[in-house]
Amino acid sequence: MRIGVDVGGTKLEAAAIDDNGAFLRRQRMPTPKSNYTDAFHAIVNLVREVENAIGEEGTLGFGIPGTISPASGLIKNAYNSPFNGHPLDKDLAARLERPVRLMNDANCFTISEAKDGAAAGQQVVFGAILGTGCGSGVVIDGKPLIGRNAIAGEWGHNPLPWPTSDENPGLSCDCGKFGCTETFVSGTGLERHHAALIGHRISAEEIVSAAASGDPQAELSLQRYEDRLARALAGIINMLDPDVIVLGGGMSNVTRLYDSVPKLWSQWVFSDKVETRLLPPKFGDSSGVRGAAWLWDDKTAS
Repeated sequence: MRIGVDVGGTKLEAAAIDDNGAFLRRQRMPTPKSNYTDAFHAIVNLVREVENAIGEEGTLGFGIPGTISPASGLIKNAYNSPFNGHPLDKDLAARLERPVRLMNDANCFTISEAKDGAAAGQQVVFGAILGTGCGSGVVIDGKPLIGRNAIAGEWGHNPLPWPTSDENPGLSCDCGKFGCTETFVSGTGLERHHAALIGHRISAEEIVSAAASGDPQAELSLQRYEDRLARALAGIINMLDPDVIVLGGGMSNVTRLYDSVPKLWSQWVFSDKVETRLLPPKFGDSSGVRGAAWLWDDKTAS
């Protein structure tokens, strides 16, 4: 039995899967935001509740915001969470009395979709989570690409490619810089840019719904979003040339993206023809926790 835990900024989800990837049990709870100690104890208790319900222990994989710094061994880049600067992997292994594996949550999402999801059987897979923020991961031949600095796939904290004059310097990002891709293609980014257009903020879901109902301002914001996403993904295709790009997060539910964005990105891709496919996730918001559980799959880890 494999247990995966998706350590999100707003929720914790633990799930046990069998060797075929079928769920044996799933359980969720809000993520305590007060401090590291409370969040750590919540993770431990959630794992124990799942194991007690099933009646056996399993391998433990965790999808986390940020990643483990190779330099310090501590969590880094985990914005808006209590985990930065702490040895979460060592603390969990000690408390749960077995080895654990931790990986960036976007990598876990991509592992799940590459193993038996939308991109099953593909050699090079890029996964992009477009939600509150913008995370991404790369899987090559079934294995996640980590990188020397453990930041492979940090697409969201690069500048938006080919910016227009009104896109500079861009909005502020949680990382402290301006104009990051995340501030344009996340659901939050769509909301912030639309608020600048209409004078007040509404949710990304409301913007998409309004556009579908014929609201011209919402349609304009969504077309701008599609153009920006196309440019951002064209940069990925030029650099990585993936077989498949799988979208996750709330914006992955916007079905028009899968038709409109590939039609737009061709003008930016350095090729006479673009064969890369843009696909929705097979497992939706379950991919993160499934990918965490699959961290103990020999093919993934080797």
